[in-house]
Amino acid sequence: MTETSRSVGPDYQITDFHYELPSESIAQVPADHRDQARLLIVDRERPDHGHHLYADLPNRVRGDELFVLNDTRVVPARLRARKETGGRVELLVTGPDPGCPGAMLALGRSSKPLRAGARLFLEDGLELEILARHDGGAVSVAFPEDVWGLLETHGELPLPPYIERPQGPTAADRERYQTVFADHRGSSAAPTAGLHFTHELLDALTERGCELARVTLHVGPGTFQPVRCERIEDHVMHHESYEISEDSAEQIRRARAAGRPVVAVGTTVVRTLETVARAHGEVVAESGSTNLFIRPGFSLQVVDQLLTNFHLPGSTLLMLVSAFAGRDRIMNAYEDALASGYRFFSYGDGMWIR
Repeated sequence: MTETSRSVGPDYQITDFHYELPSESIAQVPADHRDQARLLIVDRERPDHGHHLYADLPNRVRGDELFVLNDTRVVPARLRARKETGGRVELLVTGPDPGCPGAMLALGRSSKPLRAGARLFLEDGLELEILARHDGGAVSVAFPEDVWGLLETHGELPLPPYIERPQGPTAADRERYQTVFADHRGSSAAPTAGLHFTHELLDALTERGCELARVTLHVGPGTFQPVRCERIEDHVMHHESYEISEDSAEQIRRARAAGRPVVAVGTTVVRTLETVARAHGEVVAESGSTNLFIRPGFSLQVVDQLLTNFHLPGSTLLMLVSAFAGRDRIMNAYEDALASGYRFFSYGDGMWIR
């Protein structure tokens, strides 16, 4: 399913979504305990903000909210290999290649462009073959065995570039850069809003009367792709695959019919639900892919509230968040968060727009 970049609101420039971020505000490690991350509450009916912890959520809900989680699982998708000449190659596997059954798409990095027919070798001699080269440095790769098993054995966790690990990801990263409800493997980046939840916190929400639903959207490396167009409506989003089960679709339809708040845990959930609703008029069980670009002026049909981390300056994720509360309100909230010592990006703190 493809969404065009048609105008949906003000003709914003990329500079409208820039802000100054000190390097020390970028979280390099997560909070000691998941639910001890800080939570900035942005109430669209009030000018001020609330400052809490994720652990406080059960005391802040109405008690009838439907929280929708993304249960994708991050795979160790970064592979290091060598060419026949000995040259080093890095591959970031992004998912199955729809144009070549059995092959995988990957972003390749090497001193010279990878070309079709090139053979690559892993440390234990396993051989990969480049089948085709695509725009943007992507390549189609043939694997000799089950790709997921191979990645679990040979791959490295693909931490975002702003998390500095000179020696590579640690054992702690393997645990913490994964939600506690991760189930369906396929992501090369975590749905970071979900990283703050523990099983105990989820139980506490249901005890308060809230309901939980799950959808799957596999997050690709394009989530970190910068907007290079001066006019943001000219930007073309990357595609990400999603799936919604009949049970989850029914939960969401039931909540909407009853007037209960649908709370998206993360921008990936927003894109999934709004994509399907735009196609069908409501949320239905479906699998597909989306490149929906949500930005100020977009008319949300399903999601009422959003839990999300703080996003990179000029990013499409910051633009999506601004669609909920307006660009000015969000930029003011970011200014407050920075002044209050909040930690930003994947391992950082979060905000609740309600």
